[in-house]
Amino acid sequence: MIRTFAALVVAALAAGTASADSYKLTGENTTITFVGTKTDGKHTGGFKKLEGTAEVADGVLKGLEVTIQCDSLFSDDEKLTGHLKSPDFFNVKEHGTAVVKVTKVEKTAAGYTLAGELTMCGKTGPFEMPATVEVKDGTLTIASDFKIDRTKWGMTYGKGKVNDEVALKVAVAAKK
Repeated sequence: MIRTFAALVVAALAAGTASADSYKLTGENTTITFVGTKTDGKHTGGFKKLEGTAEVADGVLKGLEVTIQCDSLFSDDEKLTGHLKSPDFFNVKEHGTAVVKVTKVEKTAAGYTLAGELTMCGKTGPFEMPATVEVKDGTLTIASDFKIDRTKWGMTYGKGKVNDEVALKVAVAAKK
């Protein structure tokens, strides 16, 4: 009887220990792009350099953390790229990185909702994004299109001319 109980405890502990895999995220396998709009048009851009990890347990994404090098920002206009790096927007001299931490992954009818914290321009706030997530044949893929309100992170330049909402697109294709 004692041996059976001990075997059950060991089995329960083993079942509760998920096999975890870590996927390295880089600017080569992960893209973050944006579209900012204004009254007379729009501009596209993104970030070239980032690094982080995504944690997967038993084939399910559990969380991720990515550090974005803000100085790697680019846009469709060279002059705008310089302005976006200035204190009016990202202030890359004072805030060289932005950090995305996904701490909650929830299955939905349309895919998943990834939620956590975004630290950008020295401010940390909650965010969530709808996403498709797949782990197959040693590759983690994540795709998401969503919007954030830039003013929640202190970017208020051009209020009334530049729209507060910025569209973001994230694409990950990372191998184990």
